[in-house]
Parts: sequence; C-alpha cells; structure tokens
Amino acid sequence: MRTLFSVLILTASLHSIASADDAPSGKWIQLFNGKNLDGWTSKIRYHDCGENFANTFRVEDGMIKVRYDGGGYDKFDERFGHLFHKDSFSHYILRVEYRFVGEQCPGGPGWALRNSGIMVHGQTPESMTKDQDFPVSIEVQLLGGDGTHERTTGNLCTPGTHVVMDGKLVKRHCTNSTSKTYHGDQWVTAEVEVHGSRLIRHKINGETVLEYTSPQLDETDKNAKRLTDKPSVLLASGTISLQSESHPCDFRKVELQVLDEDL
Repeated sequence: MRTLFSVLILTASLHSIASADDAPSGKWIQLFNGKNLDGWTSKIRYHDCGENFANTFRVEDGMIKVRYDGGGYDKFDERFGHLFHKDSFSHYILRVEYRFVGEQCPGGPGWALRNSGIMVHGQTPESMTKDQDFPVSIEVQLLGGDGTHERTTGNLCTPGTHVVMDGKLVKRHCTNSTSKTYHGDQWVTAEVEVHGSRLIRHKINGETVLEYTSPQLDETDKNAKRLTDKPSVLLASGTISLQSESHPCDFRKVELQVLDEDL
C-alpha cells in the first residue's frame, strides 16, 4: 500500500516533469509573475489552507510582501505562515531576491527577528494540520543582521527532516552557513541548487555557503510520521514555499531553472 508521502513524491515527480516540459532544461521560469499571487497558496498556522489571514502575503510594487498590519496581528501568537507554489520540483536552481524591512510584529519570538526562509522538498499545504507550525521540508533559512553582530544567512534548518554532511547523519535542527552578514534593508540574492535526494547547495550573492546530501524524513518527528510508515525516507522532490515568521520582508524575484536529472 502506498503511504501518503509516497503519493506526495509521485505527485511531485509528475509536477516536476510537467514544469520541465513547459520550461526546457536551462531556461529560467518566473514562479512569481510580479502582479498577483496566482499559482500560490497560503497556509498560516491555526487557519485553513488557502486562508490568507490578515492579508499576510500580498503583492505591492511588483513584490511579494509579508506584512502584519492588516488587522488581527495585535500579537503574532505563533501564527507562522508559508506561501506555497502550486508545482513541485526535483532537480532545479531556485533564485530568490529578498530583504527585511520595518519592525518585527509584537509577540514574535526573539529568534525570529529579521528571519524568514525558503522551504524546499516540502509537503503540500493541503497535507498540513491546522495547528502545524512548519511544513515537513528542508529550510534555507534567511537572516538579516541586527546592525551590530555577525549573523549568517543561507543557513539550514530541518523541520521534520535530517540531512547528511561529511558522511554523517545530522540531527541538529539548524546549521549555520559560511555567509557574510547583511545588515539593513539591502537586497540579498539566495540560490538553492537541488539535485533530487543527492545534493543540495546554498548560495548567497553567488558564493556557495553550505551543501549537504541525502535529505530525508526524521522518523521521530510527529508530522513526518503522518507522511509515511517507513523511517529515513529520502526526499527526492517536493513543494517550494516562502515563510512568514513575524518580521516584515519582501521578495522581488522568485525564479527557477530546471536542471537535467543526470547532472
């Protein structure tokens, strides 16, 4: 019998093939059209899939903006959100331009100051529970400097997952990259190079800052357990989503290049 995660992987593979047909290998496709959120679905904690609570995710000035001024955010109350693209992919390069602006939403956790992320190899928004905080996925963590201290970006976090580095299974939740610190509201370019379950590489402003292999489910995580009855399932494909973690941020480019699977 197929598990739910097996179905997700099969669906993801089919979506990847469809996208590859639409965009031949080596061609960049725009996942964000610069006008609206067509092709994207929000999932915000404690709210139903597709409910864009308080207009958290919006398009203004040709950018995807994450904001908390739409009413209902007197306190953040751990309402972590994610904006999912409709397709899933397996072998690709994802390029995102982002920046942090303004002040953190009241009640946001201290670690979420100037904090967002790109989730890859993720579950679908429809498969998340209503109170689930983060999708089971691989997170490329995006962090902004506080104006004083060093703080890397393009880090790795692993909600419901593990990876392998230097031949060893890494079970810690987050791993810092070797990136520079980016203070203020400057634009930063993050790239994620994904080769199925074989290799994932993070780049910040063109420089490789982190890489690892064998992304897989964490057999002890309650959300991952719902997706499969087999431990240590390798993640070969999945959804892509952008985070809302209590600090306003902008995304002005979200583009993807499908890679040849033999690479």
